[in-house]
Amino acid sequence: MIKLFAKTRTERNSKMLKLDEILRLVQKPARYTGGEVNAVVKSKDDVQIRYAFCFPDLYEIGMSHLGMKILYHLANSREDTWCERVFAPAKDMEELMRQNGIKLFGLESGDPISDFDLIGFTLQYELCYTNVLNMLDLAGLPVYSKDREELLPVVVAGGPCVCNPEPLADFIDIFLPGEGEEVTHELIDLLKECKKEGVSKREFLRRAAKIEGMYVPSLYKVEYNENGTIASVTPTETAPEKVKKRIISDLDSVYYPDKFVVPYVDTVHDRAVAEIFRGCIRGCRFCQAGYIYRPIREKSAEKVYEQSRKLCDSTGYDEVSLCSLSTSDYTQIQKLLDEMLDWASSNMINVSLPSLRADNFPKELMEKLNEVRRSGLTFAPEAGTQRLRDVINKNITEEEILSTSRKAFQGGWTAVKLYFMLGLPEETDEDIVGIANLAQKVVNEFYNNPDKPKGKSVTVSVGVSNFVPKPFTPFQWEPFCSLDEIERKQKLLKESVRTKKASLSFHNPKMSMLEAVFARGDRRLCSVLYTAWKSGCAFDAWDDSFDFDKWTSAFGECNIDPDFYILRKRDFDEVLPWDHLDYGISKKFLIRENELAHKGSTSPHCREKCSACGANALNGGKCDALNKA
Repeated sequence: MIKLFAKTRTERNSKMLKLDEILRLVQKPARYTGGEVNAVVKSKDDVQIRYAFCFPDLYEIGMSHLGMKILYHLANSREDTWCERVFAPAKDMEELMRQNGIKLFGLESGDPISDFDLIGFTLQYELCYTNVLNMLDLAGLPVYSKDREELLPVVVAGGPCVCNPEPLADFIDIFLPGEGEEVTHELIDLLKECKKEGVSKREFLRRAAKIEGMYVPSLYKVEYNENGTIASVTPTETAPEKVKKRIISDLDSVYYPDKFVVPYVDTVHDRAVAEIFRGCIRGCRFCQAGYIYRPIREKSAEKVYEQSRKLCDSTGYDEVSLCSLSTSDYTQIQKLLDEMLDWASSNMINVSLPSLRADNFPKELMEKLNEVRRSGLTFAPEAGTQRLRDVINKNITEEEILSTSRKAFQGGWTAVKLYFMLGLPEETDEDIVGIANLAQKVVNEFYNNPDKPKGKSVTVSVGVSNFVPKPFTPFQWEPFCSLDEIERKQKLLKESVRTKKASLSFHNPKMSMLEAVFARGDRRLCSVLYTAWKSGCAFDAWDDSFDFDKWTSAFGECNIDPDFYILRKRDFDEVLPWDHLDYGISKKFLIRENELAHKGSTSPHCREKCSACGANALNGGKCDALNKA
């Protein structure tokens, strides 16, 4: 018999009174109240499935995430399902919730999510993993999957980190690799069926494993070699040897919401977002997103324009972002801007184009952007020298970077952001100094412009992250740079910058080190994660919460050496923790790209020549990189 978690009306009203009281004592109480414009409220008596969609970070972060916006409204488009939003409460709120016996609740109803049928997490960043455990515990649920013996609630997880879900394998019932629009419906349908039949959790998981795009970790056995590497990952019962990611073939016909929930508090990206295509043609060897979101699929300009107008009308936003991994590579960008221009100008709508390529920013695009309100421009050279840009297959030249900056300054822009990485394979000190030199040259382009705005100066922001090797990239076998070496390289770069017009910002190397451990880790890290969480680790992505000493202690307590995961170079024939997942990218292709990288050789982007990565097989041989070249 399925155990139902129920509360009396009196008990529930008492909890809500307590909640009202504590909201007066916390920062940004609107994070926890719900009731925003376009939030979906239903009667729980009218639905069969209650779904808690959990983002393991603060409200301001989660409310900016496009995937959550899409899947929230998609689930709520079903009459039989009520999906509610759940975010990780800030530490002040969590403390008061625990003191007053208030369980983690859905924003729309205020009900504890332990009462729900389905709890779903989106995994966007490895340093949010402790928040997943903390949210389960705050909900009053056992954090280990094996200890949640009843069918309900089922705990699932999707998002980019699911390309290597093993460090969370002991805590999650089902992982959903790939895109969620179709598999969400299939998951809900299966859960409805199993709930009606009263089947066991084990039987539900067996049935789930038969559906393409559902990975049930408890149905796989991992064995290890004496040297600590993986010997095999073997499915048990009826689970497939490889789990294939799900993709959406037609972006014009797939569900996309015509409204977003409008937050009460400032969020990181508080604007309308129109997705223009998925995937990336470029093949930058460090970039996980560029590979795991293949094949390339474009949305028509007409559909993007239609969705942009509906979103702005339903939300009141005065900015719409044209979203993709490389917006200037959208083949219909000129047509789209032609269609949107009159509407945007007459309605004072700012059209933003993030993720622009310095080598694909034509004058025509610049002129069109000048006709609408503009913000700063962002480009990502990633490396300071041409030699290292060739290693990572960035396929842009210094002249293209400078030419694009020149056009931007001539067009009236005065702020440019440049993103780089430290610790890349084959990197030398000359490459690090090259970052400073390139930033200086961009500054010079502004002051060499005879038409520069009078009385204004240039701002060149240089953001420097640390290279983290990721699964399903050509660099998945490469070592992570040691902490001492990263700190030395950061110091060298600081000393190399000579202009006050270029500002430097660095990512915390200890955070990057932890990210590198979990990005390519295996199931043995579950114990480290649990131990770190029990010691108080949470919100590890935030500087004011991150406690590296606690993590060091957790590794020691579990007798696990993090250097095993980060400092060694993997052999090509080593069994990797994610080898039983199929993201469409062939290992043969990745090995070839790795070898080319160490030779300093580049590969053409997808519209120049297909590199036979294999991803188009996921879409019946179709890939818009070729079809729309």
